[in-house]
Amino acid sequence: MITLDCDDLFDTWRQQARWLLSHEVDPSLVSWANEGVADLFASDEGLPDTQGPFQARIPRTLLDTLERAACYRGDQRWSLLYEVLWRVSHGDRTAMLAGDKLGSEFQRRIKQIQRESHHLHAFVRFVATPQEEGPQYVAWHEPAHDILHRASEHFIGRMGRHRWMIATPRDGVYYDGEQLIHQRRCPVEWQQLAQNADDPHGTMWLTYYSHTFNPARLNPKVMQGHLPARFWKNLPEGALIPGLITQARTGKQQDGQASGIKGRGGKRIMSGADERGTGA
Repeated sequence: MITLDCDDLFDTWRQQARWLLSHEVDPSLVSWANEGVADLFASDEGLPDTQGPFQARIPRTLLDTLERAACYRGDQRWSLLYEVLWRVSHGDRTAMLAGDKLGSEFQRRIKQIQRESHHLHAFVRFVATPQEEGPQYVAWHEPAHDILHRASEHFIGRMGRHRWMIATPRDGVYYDGEQLIHQRRCPVEWQQLAQNADDPHGTMWLTYYSHTFNPARLNPKVMQGHLPARFWKNLPEGALIPGLITQARTGKQQDGQASGIKGRGGKRIMSGADERGTGA
């Protein structure tokens, strides 16, 4: 059994996989370190010194898809990709399709990456900083997969020439107005700055959120499908959500209005029938 370590870098894994394929090393004979499963049959055997005779031909689109799937954190993270690559390079393209057992897991991981990227775009909350140097806006986020570097490019066009930073428990990105800098090990000072940022408009936002919350349309299961509970702790409005759900279940849902609104008097607007009257 050949055990390799790509340091969770796709380019390193790609080079290793190319070398393995050239020697036609079967996926059952190779594993990668730090995949979440201890390999009892691992050895110190490394890659051959020279490239082998086999020349694999694979579609370019597969390489792009493999790179996306490589962002997935989980068991057999790299071994699964090599198995897909092996089968496709030997003429079996069903390994990329959902109808195949391996392809189904492969496609599931890709969808998870896409969903996690959407979560980054939807739930990051930038806070303005008063400092003159460094980032003008900072944010803290806790993604389930390694999507930060690829997905954060979305904000380059959205934030204009502003300098911004996103810190996570693992990595971090900083845009200095010209280029995006990715740190695989997020500096502690970045993490502290993002987690301790004080939003001067926070109170106003919470007031707005609580007053625009519509209890009549509340469906907690659907809401958590779009806004998973694991993100609540890092959203300024997250602390309000459980209380708003409870209030909706205990009465507000019947009125369809916040308690501060439903008790107010209002001017009744007459319908056409009211204007015509019932007749003499």
